[in-house]
Amino acid sequence: MTSYKKEKRQDDMKLDNNNLVTVGTGAPADGIVQAESAPQAAIAAAGSPGVDTEKEGIRELPEDAIILLPVRNMVMFPGMVLPVAFGRARSVAAAQAALKSEQPIGLILQKKAEVDAPGPDDLYRIGTTSTILRYVTTPDGSHHVIAQGRGRFRIVEFLDGFPFLAARIVQIEEPEYEASKAGTELEASFLQLKERATKALELLPQTPQEFVQSVQGLKSPGTLADMVAGFMDATPAEKQIVLEIVPLSERVDTVLRMLAHRIEVMKLSKQIDERTKASMDDRQRKFMLQEQMKSIQKELGEDDGANADLDDLKKAVAEAGMPEEVLKQAQKELKRLERSSEASGEHSMISTYLEWLTELPWKDPEADNIDIASARAILDEDHFGLEKVKTRILEFLAVRKLNPSGHGPILCFVGPPGVGKTSLGQSIARALGRKFVRVALGGVHDEAEIRGHRRTYIGALPGNVIQGLKKAGTLGCVMMLDEIDKLGAGVHGDPSSAMLEVLDPAQNHTFRDNYLAVPYDLSKVLFIATANVLDTISGPLRDRMEIIQLPGYTQEEKRQIARRYLVKRQLDDNGLKPEQLDITDAALSAVIADYTREAGVRSLERTIGSLARNVAVKIAEGKSERVTVDAGDLVPILGPVKFESDVALRAGMPGVATGLAWTPVGGDILFIESSRTPGSGRLILTGQLGDVMKESAQAALTLVKSHAQVLGIDAAAFEKTDIHVHVPAGAIPKDGPSAGVAMFTSLASLFADRAVRSDTAMTGEISLRGLVLPVGGIKEKVLAAHRAGIKRVMLPARNKRDYDEIPAETRAAMAFHWLENVDQALALVLEEAAHA
Repeated sequence: MTSYKKEKRQDDMKLDNNNLVTVGTGAPADGIVQAESAPQAAIAAAGSPGVDTEKEGIRELPEDAIILLPVRNMVMFPGMVLPVAFGRARSVAAAQAALKSEQPIGLILQKKAEVDAPGPDDLYRIGTTSTILRYVTTPDGSHHVIAQGRGRFRIVEFLDGFPFLAARIVQIEEPEYEASKAGTELEASFLQLKERATKALELLPQTPQEFVQSVQGLKSPGTLADMVAGFMDATPAEKQIVLEIVPLSERVDTVLRMLAHRIEVMKLSKQIDERTKASMDDRQRKFMLQEQMKSIQKELGEDDGANADLDDLKKAVAEAGMPEEVLKQAQKELKRLERSSEASGEHSMISTYLEWLTELPWKDPEADNIDIASARAILDEDHFGLEKVKTRILEFLAVRKLNPSGHGPILCFVGPPGVGKTSLGQSIARALGRKFVRVALGGVHDEAEIRGHRRTYIGALPGNVIQGLKKAGTLGCVMMLDEIDKLGAGVHGDPSSAMLEVLDPAQNHTFRDNYLAVPYDLSKVLFIATANVLDTISGPLRDRMEIIQLPGYTQEEKRQIARRYLVKRQLDDNGLKPEQLDITDAALSAVIADYTREAGVRSLERTIGSLARNVAVKIAEGKSERVTVDAGDLVPILGPVKFESDVALRAGMPGVATGLAWTPVGGDILFIESSRTPGSGRLILTGQLGDVMKESAQAALTLVKSHAQVLGIDAAAFEKTDIHVHVPAGAIPKDGPSAGVAMFTSLASLFADRAVRSDTAMTGEISLRGLVLPVGGIKEKVLAAHRAGIKRVMLPARNKRDYDEIPAETRAAMAFHWLENVDQALALVLEEAAHA
């Protein structure tokens, strides 16, 4: 092909009008260079360096070879002039090499348009040799050529060693046609093709008359067939079929069949257009194209998918078991869906709404098969301790068994993190044989998260309760409303107010979600709530539920839980077998006492997991086959102990008393430190104390002053002394009246110069008359004292009612003293005065 010379190329460009079909006219745009007059300028305009075969050491193409330019989604026919856009590096190199060497280029169709780097197997074998008339670049860096089809070719062999695709080819000669020698069948097909091509052009809007005359003036059936196939809206694969057909009769017949189908579609489209225009108003005119497409697809039998979806929805609505009121609403929406256009936003919205209606459970669930003995076994299997909680759950299940249609209370498990609130709900679901679904309420501050969003909003969804029921797939489920105390009001309403209807058995049988806009029966759902504290739950919502307190665990309970559940779970999580790791009871007790001081067992499980991972490394390396972890092995694995005896460090000197505090995560010990310096009788309070706690300190000081004579204190000392009361852990806010007894004891110890017993902790509110008043959280406080190694606790006498709630193990390990007044406290804890 290198024998092509510039003079011959210019002569070849002078085509006869019968053999040239141009697409697009007008003056050249900026950046377009006439390739035949200035090939080097065209390469410069392209914004990329040309391919210099001598400089780059690229060998020349053989005589029978051609540079290939793979194209997607277009087919070039001989005699046509088309723009070709490309941007791949090999395609740019191919076009510039052909332009520089003044050779034709072979346009060849890819089999798959998505292939970015086509190889020989990705290309058809027949293409069109083309002359590059113009080389164009655009500001975005893409490249375009205006190419003129010359003739067909067949690839014989692909060549390697070029920065572009190249191949040896064989030119396919166009069969000659002479009307006098052609058969009558070919001549008739030729005339029919002219007639149909003219008819097709007339059906197109705004077809230039010159184009029609050009078609009618063509004298070659091959040229006409190529031209018709080129402008026809057929697929690239169909056009490639025409390009590969060389015999004139077969090529003309193929194009005739393709054109006949297109003419029928165009006729039908025109009829539909005339029919629909008369009945459309301004609003419907927006959807004219969609209506035409639907009608065309219906006539061609291509709308089976849309009809199938609609039929499926109708069937689902009929089988969902909806109440009559809901069924009427669903059927109304189905009619609206049939009338709406598939491309409209309303169609998608209605379809989504109907899918929600059909996927929600509407049918009544099967009756619960409650076996109290089995439920007891499940609770004992899943949880250690919590005897009172288990008893209340069994009572709840027994009542539900005897009265299935009754509206039992809604249980709310309240306790610190990690004590098993969520797992208790799962155990109840297992005992009832129901599905369990959890709805997280923590951080919800939008009422629409509970009641749903109205369908007028884009992306609207039902509320979390309805979404949970869809996930469960049945009305007879156990729904855990987790962290109900962390609902927060915001500018979008109060979610806790929306929960009132959900949790009221007298109202929730007609619960109305804003998205569904139809009543939904929630009375069959068994709701169970969890919370860490009750203070943040509104009064009306708290009144809807029965509160069941879950206090922290004792050390023995934690050890049993670890032995029965946590160790096994961590062995499974870390890929260990029971015979590969043995954690002794002494090690578990040391982990509980020295590394995890909490009400629940989450930190304990994480620490056991650290031990398991350490052993897993040894076993994976092959250093050990079985490892036993004892108390003495903990420091190398877990590091130094995290919790020491604060009592031993801070008690045993005048002015220091040990109090007990309640926190949302369980009980804790609290130290009250008092000191005096020469001054004017000021009271200084530090440690981030709240207003109530500050008032307790002032009341304690006043009470100490009133007991000055009993304690042997010089009353004048108060006027000459500044008193500083500090509660350590100053970064943590503290408030409440329950530290009154501890503050009084600390101040009395300071002024009497008598130390407070280090093995004793106390709690209780004081009055100015010296009475000790009751406080809350007794069980949590006593458990915290037990964890800290306290042997004696002083509690308000009016809190004796809470004694039974304290675990028997703790009661046996500690001495309890019940205070009526502060004088009893001083007699119990103040040691003898130190003597110099």
